[in-house]
Amino acid sequence: MTGPTALQWRNLPAPLQQRIGSAACRGPVGLYVHVPFCATRCGYCDFNTYTAGELGSSSSPQSWLEAVRQELDGAASLLGGRPVSTVFVGGGTPSLLGGDGLAALLDAVGTSFDLLPNAEVTTESNPESTSPQFFARIREAGYTRVSLGMQSASAHVLAVLERTHTPGRAAAAAREAAEAGFDHVNLDVIYGTPGESDADLDATLDAVLAAPVDHVSAYALIVEDGTAFARKVRRGELAEPDDDVLAARYERIDERLSAAGLQWYEVSNWARGDDGACRHNEAYWRSDDWWGIGPGAHSHVAGARWWNRKHPARYAAELAEGNWPGQDWEGLTEQDRHAETVMLRLRMRTGLSEVELNDGERSRAQQAVRSGLLDAVGGSFVLTDRGRLLADGVVRDILSG
Repeated sequence: MTGPTALQWRNLPAPLQQRIGSAACRGPVGLYVHVPFCATRCGYCDFNTYTAGELGSSSSPQSWLEAVRQELDGAASLLGGRPVSTVFVGGGTPSLLGGDGLAALLDAVGTSFDLLPNAEVTTESNPESTSPQFFARIREAGYTRVSLGMQSASAHVLAVLERTHTPGRAAAAAREAAEAGFDHVNLDVIYGTPGESDADLDATLDAVLAAPVDHVSAYALIVEDGTAFARKVRRGELAEPDDDVLAARYERIDERLSAAGLQWYEVSNWARGDDGACRHNEAYWRSDDWWGIGPGAHSHVAGARWWNRKHPARYAAELAEGNWPGQDWEGLTEQDRHAETVMLRLRMRTGLSEVELNDGERSRAQQAVRSGLLDAVGGSFVLTDRGRLLADGVVRDILSG
């Protein structure tokens, strides 16, 4: 190991260490690794990301990777040898590390943890920082799934979102990934951007469905506080996304993806067959255990959540000094965990089991069935097509007692 192990980390709260230790004999765990680097900042993004100009000389991919290795060693020590079933490398822009950089990262994971033979290993990638050689290298290294940020196939929509790739690049990258041997390729789409027309959305879906993908993620544009996009909306330079337009867009997306054999398995995600679903994200929605590695990453183990220092330099400095890189943590109450179970399970096509609800909640869920928002299927409640448009409200109503 290159740095202090978890049991030597200073400032690791004893109650948190005890909680994690209590889960040491459980089954496999997921790993999320956060890559904080971006070439440019998109106006709508509020993720923990930094451009080279923002970081200056305070951090680099090399110093970040060394800190990640130290946290991986500590996490493995605390988790008591639990094997890893899924790895998800997100950001930021992981593809900026290049094929060799992502290979080195996965090698670091394998040095600290035992990966199950059928482990799912995913990386996000921006189309403009990929190539056939990039995909071939990461496939050779052991990555099994690629998620590409497409957002739109219309140039003017990409311009509003401040995306730098050309309209056709994402679909071309998906083809390159498939040719490199990836069976699982995802395209991310954003809908409801100001200025997007019905024709723009259909052009995007045409491009998605012409590409060799078995998974699509589609997210409504959200105006996040503190972003450049929010400032433009506040100044009247851009219109706020319209809820009715967003609902119509979602219905169109679902209609076309379903007709092409991609079925929803979570409100914002569609897959071709069970194998196409992202197992790592399913673990989030089941509230399984996962450890978030990297600056600003969040973790969830044994009913405890914690989150790391956000700035890459501060994160690395804490680990170099033998400190726990976390900024804070919380222990979830039974009420917290129950509310999350209802919220997350209802978003999934498999639904929420009736036994998870108390009598009052079950009664309110049955009222939602009568209102056409839920279906009762084999002892579970599942969102209807209309219910998916109102999922947050359905959850609030069930928990309202």
